Amino acid sequence: MATTVTHPWTCPSCHRTIETTFCPACGERRRDPGDLTLRGLIEQAFEALTNVDGRLLRSFRSLLTAPGALTVAFLEGRRKPFLGPVAVFLVANVFFFGAESLTHGLVFTTPLQSHMNQQPWGPLAQPLVADRLAALHVTLESYAPRFDAAVAVHARSMIFLMVLAFAPAPALVFRRRGLPLAVHVVFSLHLYAFLLLLMSIATAIPDIPALVGRARSTSEALDRVLSISLLIACGTYLYAAVGAVYGGTRIGRAVSSIGLTVAVAAIVLGYRFALFLLTIYTA
Repeated sequence: MATTVTHPWTCPSCHRTIETTFCPACGERRRDPGDLTLRGLIEQAFEALTNVDGRLLRSFRSLLTAPGALTVAFLEGRRKPFLGPVAVFLVANVFFFGAESLTHGLVFTTPLQSHMNQQPWGPLAQPLVADRLAALHVTLESYAPRFDAAVAVHARSMIFLMVLAFAPAPALVFRRRGLPLAVHVVFSLHLYAFLLLLMSIATAIPDIPALVGRARSTSEALDRVLSISLLIACGTYLYAAVGAVYGGTRIGRAVSSIGLTVAVAAIVLGYRFALFLLTIYTA
């Protein structure tokens, strides 16, 4: 409720004469003489930072410790305490690619040699690369660094496509709930924000030997362990989040979570392959 003030004032935004602390037309606040002092500026900066940081920390704490709670809060209209789903995803995205750059991780910025020799589409990639090298009249050694730099840029700018690709999966699995597609998109944004935070940790683990002066681990066994661990964590998160957002029996939630986890794994592989195709024909 607006507080009545003794002296009327003119709103600087809509030029109306106001007798309350806040303008009822545009929400502008009556200027306080202290606003133009150094102390006033410091107080305003502190208030802005604590409000943003508080929402940020609260959002990510909820994301990590209460799967599905952020989605439920957004659907119920509780917007003030938390960041919106798109903002949560974007912050997680920035955090992930920052961690990947610092640790030289290769979750999505898969180098050309890996596409050709370690990915499931390697037998298809090798002739495509050979054709591209012939068309550009360059060698593999000179082309690979260009490809690796370009795929890193594409990976950062197009990761939102995974969210859009996943959203139809819960929409199909829970089609009998009669929920609008936007609900499933919000659910997907929060899921992938969680996964990006999880992958930020996973991409740092092979870099642990660097703390004692050794090279980053390239062990395929460690890579498999991390991949399996991420899938298990994803399935566990989905089981809890599905219960919070969509409800259902334990068996139903377990089956749904397994199916959605398979969809996540397929989309990650599909995203890597799509990045390969995009980069090979544009770099």
